[in-house]
Amino acid sequence: MSRAIMQSYTIGEALEAFISNLMAQTRNPRTIKSYHVALRNFTNFIGFDRSISSLSIEDYLRWVSYLRSNNSLSDSTIHYYTIFVRRFLKWLGVDGDIPVPGSKKGFSGALSWSDVEKLLAASRDIIDLVSIALMAESGLRASELLSLRVSDIDLVNGVVRVIGKYGKQRLVVLGPISRTVIAEYITLAGKTPRDKLIEISYQALYKRIKKLAERAGLDTSIVRPHILRHTFATEALRRGMSLPILQKILGHSDLKVTQLYLHLTAEDVKREYEKIFGLQYYQTPNIQYQYRPWITIPGDIETAHFTTSRKNQRHFKK
Repeated sequence: MSRAIMQSYTIGEALEAFISNLMAQTRNPRTIKSYHVALRNFTNFIGFDRSISSLSIEDYLRWVSYLRSNNSLSDSTIHYYTIFVRRFLKWLGVDGDIPVPGSKKGFSGALSWSDVEKLLAASRDIIDLVSIALMAESGLRASELLSLRVSDIDLVNGVVRVIGKYGKQRLVVLGPISRTVIAEYITLAGKTPRDKLIEISYQALYKRIKKLAERAGLDTSIVRPHILRHTFATEALRRGMSLPILQKILGHSDLKVTQLYLHLTAEDVKREYEKIFGLQYYQTPNIQYQYRPWITIPGDIETAHFTTSRKNQRHFKK
């Protein structure tokens, strides 16, 4: 069935077509039933009579948030529900990355800002730089990035007009890296206001990001275009941005969707613990520690590391 024909279907009609397709593949009846239960849950939540063309990943994320708020469902059940619905959305041709919570990879969280810098350093051309900068500094979706036209960008005021889901428009602030590389790119490429900023497909962008991750020495299994949006959201929170402001920047209609993008890492927890209890160091053998001015250390020692004795004693070593 062509994608154009599928776009005219309602969610309910698409569900029945998908189940029929599964049955034609002679799958186990129990598997068919499991798919049907999960998909019914999803379609009942988002609207059985909605058109396929209006379906987005944000609908999926809202549904995941709803599942998590339902205490009667186990993490395992939610995990399998999302696997089944993810396959359904892929079959429909919904673009973008569709995360599956509760799996080994799950919501893969976000990169550190140093990882973003590694991706920028690994860039092979200015298109790589523009793509990484806009998604990581401004939180653009891949689809939004690829639909931008030069006329949408206001380098004087440092903002970009983004057309998001359902045609909603919003203004997003450009980061310092974005402003620099976009200005250079428009000049070098001889772009006119009517031109698309980046004229590549999502698949090409996806391959570029994967290749950059490999060149940067990052885990290629988790680095993909959408994780840069996750990274922006997480980094914004770490730096003190409020959830309502972040919601507006990301273009979410529901604050619960914004919360799905936020991830506390072990490093965040450790940092907050240090802040509250004033811990100066940890017992971490053979790790270099840069001298901090608020730590009182006798003499003029500027760097130190710990070694661990047989009795697990800690010692400073110049």
